[in-house]
Amino acid sequence: MIKLLRVDHRLIHGQVALTWSNALDIDCILVANDDVVNNSIQKTTLKLAAPHNVKVVIKNIEDSIESINTGKTDKYKLLIVVQNIKDAYRLVKGVDSLNSVNLGGVKEVPGSQSLTHSVFVTEVDREYLKEMIADNVDVYAQQVPTDVKQDIKHLM
Repeated sequence: MIKLLRVDHRLIHGQVALTWSNALDIDCILVANDDVVNNSIQKTTLKLAAPHNVKVVIKNIEDSIESINTGKTDKYKLLIVVQNIKDAYRLVKGVDSLNSVNLGGVKEVPGSQSLTHSVFVTEVDREYLKEMIADNVDVYAQQVPTDVKQDIKHLM
């Protein structure tokens, strides 16, 4: 069961590993990222950052979509973490059961604009967000579980 799809440029760190894992009672974190899957040092670091009782699986975006759609992840209480809005968009487009996206941390890059204190978007990101919202995907900013959800369509 997918508990949350979260965009966080840091992937697994204190907020994801502790607060979200505990709040959602998850037992598996799926890191869906095309680059990390080929970086053994980063994979090891991410696995070390997770709570000891939470399994960490790292797959590229296409393999993540396939694993979810074929039911391989059904046995887990799953937190999916992606590094950027484009990857969240790709997952939402590829997996019918994904109908919400949590924007936790989207880093500032040249040309991006702030939607919240932790979410910065480019024009390309805005297009992905608009399309997801038009497809009735609940897109919201919420850095930690105790924060109030901020509906992205009201912030753009």
